[in-house]
Amino acid sequence: MIVCIDTNVFIQASKAGHPLSKIFAGWLARRFQWAVSNDILTEYQEMLTQRSGRLRWLQFSRALDLAEKRGGMLVRANPSYHFQIVSIDPDDNKFTDCAIAADADFVITNDHHFKPLAGSGYKPQPITPEEFIRQHLPHI
Repeated sequence: MIVCIDTNVFIQASKAGHPLSKIFAGWLARRFQWAVSNDILTEYQEMLTQRSGRLRWLQFSRALDLAEKRGGMLVRANPSYHFQIVSIDPDDNKFTDCAIAADADFVITNDHHFKPLAGSGYKPQPITPEEFIRQHLPHI
C-alpha cells in the first residue's frame, strides 16, 4: 500500500507520543510505502523547521535518506502533470498530483479540501489519519 501524507498530519505524526505518531510507527514497520515529491518535501521542510527547528528537519531528512537506501519504504514521485483536483486550495494539489503519479491508495489528511478526490475517478482516496490507523494499523 502506498500513501501520501498531508503536511498537517505529517507535523502531528512527527511528535513523539502524539496519537498520530502511530502512522510513522507503521511506516517504520513497513506496513506501507510513503509517497513524496520535491514540492511536498519542500513544504515539510518549511513547516517542520518553522515549528520544531532546523535540527529536527535535518534529523527527519536523514531518516528519509536511510529509508530510501533500505528500499521499499519511500516512493519518490515526480508528477509531470497537474490534475487540479482541489480547487478550494490549489496548493493542496501537490499532494493529489503526487498520490496519482505514485499510484497511491490514500492521501492521509484531515483537510476537507481533498473531498473532490473521493469522486474524481482516480485511485488515491482521502482518508483521515484516525481512520487510516483504525483500518490499517490497529496493532501498532
